[in-house]
Amino acid sequence: MAQRAGSADLPLHNGRVPKWLGDRMTRLGAVICEAIIHHYGRDELLRRLSHPYWFQSFGAIMGMDWHSSGITTSVIGALKRGLTPLSRELGVHVCGGRGTHSRKTPDELAAIGERVGIDGLALARVSRLVAKVDSAAVQDGFDLYLHGFIVTDDGKWVVVQQGMNGDSRQARRYHWLSEGLTSFVNSPHSAIEGREQGRIINLADERAVASRRGQLDLLRDLGPDGIVREVAAFEPEHQSRPVEELAQPMLPHLIMPAHHDVRESDVIMRRLHGNLAAAAERGPADFEDLLLVPGVGARTVKALALVAEVLHGASCRFSDPARFSLAHGGKDRHPFPVPLKVYDETINVLKSAVRKGKLGREEQLQALQRLDNQSRQLERYATGPDLKEIIAGEFDRSASLGGRSVFGWEPAPAEYHAKTDKKIG
Repeated sequence: MAQRAGSADLPLHNGRVPKWLGDRMTRLGAVICEAIIHHYGRDELLRRLSHPYWFQSFGAIMGMDWHSSGITTSVIGALKRGLTPLSRELGVHVCGGRGTHSRKTPDELAAIGERVGIDGLALARVSRLVAKVDSAAVQDGFDLYLHGFIVTDDGKWVVVQQGMNGDSRQARRYHWLSEGLTSFVNSPHSAIEGREQGRIINLADERAVASRRGQLDLLRDLGPDGIVREVAAFEPEHQSRPVEELAQPMLPHLIMPAHHDVRESDVIMRRLHGNLAAAAERGPADFEDLLLVPGVGARTVKALALVAEVLHGASCRFSDPARFSLAHGGKDRHPFPVPLKVYDETINVLKSAVRKGKLGREEQLQALQRLDNQSRQLERYATGPDLKEIIAGEFDRSASLGGRSVFGWEPAPAEYHAKTDKKIG
């Protein structure tokens, strides 16, 4: 039976993803999914998408705001755009989305079912059930506004949906996975992400089976009017003492802070130093096949070390999603502007590796896997600059790397200081 895998705080952010970033997210997200399917199969891709820590890291490596609720919307949208043209080849279909797109999910699933020969109507029922459980059976103060449904040609699926609490400016993301799921009302979630808002009503918990049965009995015996009369008759002094809640199991709880800047407290530095050391020390010696891709330089290899971890890393490696924002920065200049030249080189390397891998030439894909292995070995003793120094260096080089954010192109350091001095003067 699928169980909850954890929770996390997701600050609500407004705004839209600019086209220059959205197009790149589409290409990068699709090629990473292709590489995962090539190495590990479609089932593993679904497992990754159902893991809240991996999902957040996946969005961060794409250049989104590393800590915000916007990652959910942008990742689902990017995968829908990127994987739909590849759906016949990969056997993976992305449905739903935000707002009106979420309500089209059942129709999309029915159409996919007719096309590939799976029970689309049953999947449409699953979609409605999942939405109902997280909007009605789990009453935690978050109103659903996004529903993404990813299904494979053999009928396996993962659902990622998100609700918001406007008063607290928080979001909660819910993950479902068909693998091992035996019931929609007995602890079905693969994971739930979001800040705890106090006690909640969770009728989808397996411990609530007696409550669900009792509610049906009450409705049958008393009817709606009778239930209202009984509730109205209660007085505080007549109420029985509430039964002590059973202890919740200890689950990983990913807390995404409200601050926009990436701080050392958000990053496991030994892992970051391992990534950087693998790129700097081992890259030129061990990755000739990787480095022969035109335009690839040392800075791109650093980004690829983090991408390689998203491809090959174990689930325990994603407890610090902020670290993955250091591959391609962020659209809001945190931790630094998106280096478009590096981003484009990363996409080119991955596309080249996947294309050659399909032809049986695994050199580049194997180079990426070795890069991930080297990162984990070197992190045991690698040292390096602190995070502020790393980020400062990225800002210094930002203009030369095609740095861009929602605020525009990043100026050269001399030009930036000249403008700043002029404003001060």
